Amino acid sequence: MSEKSIESFNIRDYLREDMFPHFLCPGCGHGIAMRALLWAIHELEISNDNLAIVSGIGCSGRIGAYVDANTFHVTHGRPLAFATGLALSRPDLKVVVITGDGDCLAIGGNHLIHACRRNLNMTCMMLNNEVYGMTGGQASPTTSATRYTTTSPTGSIEPVFNACDLAAAAGASFVGREVTLQTPALKNLLHQAIDHDGFSFVEVISDCTEIFGRKNDLGDSPEMILSQKGSMRPDSYGNVVDEPFRPNHMKTGVFVETDRAEYGAVYRDHAKAVQARAGA
Repeated sequence: MSEKSIESFNIRDYLREDMFPHFLCPGCGHGIAMRALLWAIHELEISNDNLAIVSGIGCSGRIGAYVDANTFHVTHGRPLAFATGLALSRPDLKVVVITGDGDCLAIGGNHLIHACRRNLNMTCMMLNNEVYGMTGGQASPTTSATRYTTTSPTGSIEPVFNACDLAAAAGASFVGREVTLQTPALKNLLHQAIDHDGFSFVEVISDCTEIFGRKNDLGDSPEMILSQKGSMRPDSYGNVVDEPFRPNHMKTGVFVETDRAEYGAVYRDHAKAVQARAGA
């Protein structure tokens, strides 16, 4: 596919403006992630009619409602299961799943594992803000140690779930991570993921200022986003913050990019072979 330039990108071409104003809190990183996603879709010249967005429950799940495409808002933890059937039945569509850290890794964790294992051609963008932001601010599988939530009022003591390591171990043929601060880099990563033939998993480090940031005295959105420099790329940015948002020094970029059989193609070839044998 040819690529369009940023000069021709008008985000309004991809939005349902009748759904606005949006419900996201001021400073929420999810809006930045949506812009990066639509920018990548624009570059790849994927038409609205050929784009399918599947989302689950949570702040991340509401993102799909604003995109003027074939959108599906399904039950908690089930967007990957729904998208599996959609991608198998409609291989002509570009299927993108928008999910959150709780939706994808907690109740939906088993679906993530098997989506990675099958390697069906679709992209999963997981927005990780470390908390269940829409349902009360409970701890999620990615909540950093010592952070306060409504279900960890004395500080979280559970180990953090590394989603990218899980996706890679389960067999995803494309795995990457980026922060909302680096919007062009995030757009490039999503571009690669969507263009990849197979299952792509992209973790987007976002921020929740109202439910998570205020409870943990992490500042407003500018402070939380800028602190990603020190916590996500300490060597590059020289540890510029005293208390980084995520003090675990996670890496960013592309971690896995392999060429292996895409499940939809294998499934269709198998079905043809079975039908041929039955006909013979």
